[in-house]
Amino acid sequence: MPRLALIGPSHPFRGGIARTTTALAAALAAGGALAAFLTPRRQYPGWLYPGGADVDPRACPRLDAAEPCYGVLEPWTWSTLRARVAAAAPDAVVVPYWTWAWAPLERAVTYWRRPVICVVHNPADHDAGWLEHRAARAVLGRCRGFLCHASSVAAALGSSYPGIRAAVHPLPPDRLPLPPSDAARRQLGVPGDAAAFLAFGLQRPYKGTDLLLEAFARLPVDRRAVLLLAGEPWGGLAVDLRRRLSDPRLTGRVIVALRWIPEEEAPMWFAAADVAVLPYRNATGSAVAAQALGAGLPVIASRVGGLAEVVEDGVSGVLVPPGDAGALAGALERLLEPGERARLALGAERAAAHLSWNSYAATLVDLAAAILG
Repeated sequence: MPRLALIGPSHPFRGGIARTTTALAAALAAGGALAAFLTPRRQYPGWLYPGGADVDPRACPRLDAAEPCYGVLEPWTWSTLRARVAAAAPDAVVVPYWTWAWAPLERAVTYWRRPVICVVHNPADHDAGWLEHRAARAVLGRCRGFLCHASSVAAALGSSYPGIRAAVHPLPPDRLPLPPSDAARRQLGVPGDAAAFLAFGLQRPYKGTDLLLEAFARLPVDRRAVLLLAGEPWGGLAVDLRRRLSDPRLTGRVIVALRWIPEEEAPMWFAAADVAVLPYRNATGSAVAAQALGAGLPVIASRVGGLAEVVEDGVSGVLVPPGDAGALAGALERLLEPGERARLALGAERAAAHLSWNSYAATLVDLAAAILG
């Protein structure tokens, strides 16, 4: 079995990449395939990070295997990282790709005489320009393999980087213990007889929260429904969202927390919800979709990228065309019906049962074995 060195963020950093990279490291270690887990001491300076601080010690667990030994944007520390990789003597190195900010370091890693496999969360930054695409190509073009979360992403990478082997496994859900639904709803102020729709996670323009607010405003006021909007807006999006929330049609119908949601608070939002909503304009995949399915929530999602592969229309959720507030409103109204919600919730539970971090790690190890021959 190949032994792998994993380079990426973990404790004390926050966000989906740190959380999923840590879960992958734990699964590789449990299966005996982890040669080293090499994590940064520092990621980004404050001026570069579009949200608040990138640190939250409670966001993901501290693994005993983790070795913080470098700064992402500090090339003078990369020799230490290279020495740790050499000492671990892995058969291959694994890095996540999602942003240009890590690209210089990851490009350097591809020159260290060991095959590099990339876990491709995003083939380039969301809303990437020419420079961001060039940074992505500088890393991805030198990799030996790709682990993708959707076959659509694997196909796109195959067109851009012919000859590089790819494997596909959707992101598994984080099965966090949920508090009782009634208690969570009381804590958030959700009326007991209302259908609660959850929009969770970082708020960014491509996620279509503006479309969701417009669609929700179209629901008849006499239908008991509440929108739970929880997550930190990036950039200048907070001003736009607050303006949209002032719409009289939304008064008293939205429970809002426009801030970073700590990891220990997240289960309360999922436990209080009946349905998760992901009206993304574009997507390669979504950790929130995996979280929702793991919590047994049906998902309303746009028919884009990896979302259309994770959410089965009419079985575990409802798919709608991207950018269509009318279709989104129709899906919301459909899931106001308790019977329909219950039926799709069963489908969500079945979908989540087929995905695990052990199978995810095994897919990566099999990919490494195929590359190494």
